[in-house]
Amino acid sequence: MAEAIEWDGLGLELERVDGPIVILTGAGISKESGLDTFRDAGGIWSRYDLEEVATPQGFARDPVQVHDFYNHRRRELQKPEIQPNPAHRAIAALERGWPHPVLTVTQNIDDLHERGGAERLLHMHGELLKLRCGACEAVQDWRADAFVETECPACSRSGAMRPHVVWFGETPFAMEEIDAALRTAALFVAIGTSATVYPAAGFVKTALDYGCPLRLEMNLEGTDNSGLFDRTLEGPASVTVPALVERLLAGRG
Repeated sequence: MAEAIEWDGLGLELERVDGPIVILTGAGISKESGLDTFRDAGGIWSRYDLEEVATPQGFARDPVQVHDFYNHRRRELQKPEIQPNPAHRAIAALERGWPHPVLTVTQNIDDLHERGGAERLLHMHGELLKLRCGACEAVQDWRADAFVETECPACSRSGAMRPHVVWFGETPFAMEEIDAALRTAALFVAIGTSATVYPAAGFVKTALDYGCPLRLEMNLEGTDNSGLFDRTLEGPASVTVPALVERLLAGRG
């Protein structure tokens, strides 16, 4: 598979990587598993008003509509045909085979990384298959539909459950842990992300400022942040990511 990519001497740089790896993933990695992205033509935000379904204000105005939106997405994620693709599985293989810590930070709210085998994972934008109680803050695994009347299993209050996702205007999760990982990263890889949503779009600059020796972007095409990366590898994640992992693990076993 590695032969399908023009590596242009990148192999020598990869051989010198010796330390922790931080991987940032975005919607592009899940699109190959059949999930809609947000910003592509025909993506989710072309069909919905984000102010209505992805802000605290929208939830306060019409919680029924917001629950309906996430119920639909939750059902879509659990369809049998939605499965981890080779990119998800390759990241899990890297985590198992690399002699240093590998942290995956995902902007995605699906569970495809977990199903693909990843264990060291931060969902900075939350998780679709969880609900959070606005009264007691308890987080619950949740695969069924949710409604305004849904009762919190922890405190028994109804009317306070919300999707455990980060809406526009809210602070992403685990920012201190992500920053600490970027501070020590020997390799930063951004996969399938548009480089338009902050703070995630700023992680490559943070890695650069902390002295990360090698920064790679893997996408169908370059982004506005491509100039901050040492190399942009264009192509589908299901091809480029397994090839990268193969190169990184060669001779490390």
